[in-house]
Amino acid sequence: MAEQQMTATDSVAHDSRAAAPRMVAVGPSEGPAVWFLQNRMVLKATAESTGGAFGLVESLIAPGAAPPMHVHYDEDEAFYVLDGELTFQCGDETARATRGSFVFLPRGVPHGFVVESDTPVRMLTLLVPGGSEHMFVEGGRPAQHDGLPPIAPPDIPQLQRVAQKYGNAIVGPPMTRSTPPVRT
Repeated sequence: MAEQQMTATDSVAHDSRAAAPRMVAVGPSEGPAVWFLQNRMVLKATAESTGGAFGLVESLIAPGAAPPMHVHYDEDEAFYVLDGELTFQCGDETARATRGSFVFLPRGVPHGFVVESDTPVRMLTLLVPGGSEHMFVEGGRPAQHDGLPPIAPPDIPQLQRVAQKYGNAIVGPPMTRSTPPVRT
């Protein structure tokens, strides 16, 4: 009986993800920057740069800011807090997250967060698999400077359209702070 040899092409055909085309190195001030809701988001990795494996976004988020409660149907979402304090809700569970905290939110479960700190939060968001990081680009606008966007109410119909396109749904209002901001 003849022995079959498996080629590199054969092994890729059995993997649902394409290999990343090359090494990716993105510097501290590099990556497309957008304003989305009350966030300044910088795309550090995209589905295109990781062979579909994940998207990675670095965010600066205004004090008190919170996205509407939403659900991702196609990807898991994870957060690593670099600075600031947030409260996350996933289904019926809540968790407080401060500098150095990691939070994982599984797909299919309604979730949201609110910035509790009086200073902006800096965090990394990992979307697995990648692709929906483009929702922030399509639903936002190019950042005009390194800071936060001007305060403006969200365009909910536009947000719903973009969310649906990327396999997400808005399912409720934003969370509110659990403690009032400290005024000095």
